[in-house]
Amino acid sequence: MKKRLTLLLVAVMVMVPFASTIQAQEEAPALTIWADETRAVVIEDLGAAFEEEYGVTLNVQQLAFGDIRDQLRIAGPAGEGPDVIVGAHDWLGELVLNGLLSPIDLGDAAADFSEVAINAFTYDGDLYGVPYATENIAFFYNTDLVETPPATWAEVRSLSEEIMDSGAADYGYIRQEGDPYHFFPIQTAFGGYVFGIDAEGSYDPSDVGIDAPGSIAALQWVQDMVKDGLIPTGLDGVAAETLFMDGNAAMYITGPWNIQNFLDAGLNFAIAPAIPAGEEGGEPGKPFIGAQAFMVSAFSENPLLAQAFLTEFVAREDVQLSLYEEGNRAPALLSALEQLEDPYLAALAEAGAVGLPMPAIPEMSAVWTSWGDAVTLAMQDTSQSPAELFTTAADTIRSTIAGEE
Repeated sequence: MKKRLTLLLVAVMVMVPFASTIQAQEEAPALTIWADETRAVVIEDLGAAFEEEYGVTLNVQQLAFGDIRDQLRIAGPAGEGPDVIVGAHDWLGELVLNGLLSPIDLGDAAADFSEVAINAFTYDGDLYGVPYATENIAFFYNTDLVETPPATWAEVRSLSEEIMDSGAADYGYIRQEGDPYHFFPIQTAFGGYVFGIDAEGSYDPSDVGIDAPGSIAALQWVQDMVKDGLIPTGLDGVAAETLFMDGNAAMYITGPWNIQNFLDAGLNFAIAPAIPAGEEGGEPGKPFIGAQAFMVSAFSENPLLAQAFLTEFVAREDVQLSLYEEGNRAPALLSALEQLEDPYLAALAEAGAVGLPMPAIPEMSAVWTSWGDAVTLAMQDTSQSPAELFTTAADTIRSTIAGEE
């Protein structure tokens, strides 16, 4: 690996114009990396080791997470941007369509990474990042109230009824009002979807599944739970988290960001290895998978070096584990993932093994509002039909997408 990078460094130096040869000899090659506060700290620590091993300086510039994407649009074309950025996969559609990223070639090494992480950073058949972390939501349950996690949503309902009838807790399963991101695993459990997937494995914006039978069935299940008093109305995310954390609810879908909160509260909880299925023997619910990666700017002045940094250094097991220890997100590299000793993150990874990358296509921006509004209305006013709500939402989404073309 070191030999390969050394050869690349030689190639970079050969390409330096004669007029700047003296300066190139005096200064070590350098890469500029944009990262947020969490990642910047780790990369700076790794930078010293990288420079010692390869003779390449890493200039790490810290930006707010959302500013990385926004500033790249401005600074990149002006020649003032970074060589490498660290960001989320749902930026991909916008960045690629605007010509801001260069493809990455991992070759056979792509098989060393989580398949869903690789898929998340693949756009129109090309890979645009070396992933280092994934995250997803899963089915959490209070082990003082639930001995064995339910396998189906019908079991979730019956358990909720038993818990409430016994007075063991105020509620069985709860969810915040609206919030399509946390609704999606229920939707997929019943066979629903947001966008279909074409023969190449890419999301197909012409196939909107918000009004598919499975999507409607999932919304009907939630509405029936609300109608029968098994899920309270008007809960926001904080209220729902508090109910679960205080032991007043037995089951809840959430993500890794709440693990420490629950531990600090002294809650006895576990994470189910799978999200309940829509029916007995059916497939478990599929959560959205979020992935993060290092990506190469299309305007990098050292593209070969930037690519080598990703494929030869970021892809290393020790680097992936260092990033995991700081960010507390499951590593994308399988060999690093296998070394996790945290039972909660391991359970999250298991539940997310069937997950789907959150769509990174531009058309996804047309989905969130109408989709979320329909879920909210179904919970606020149980007289409104889930079929009508999702049909209206899907029609709006299709019209918006057609208008964007």
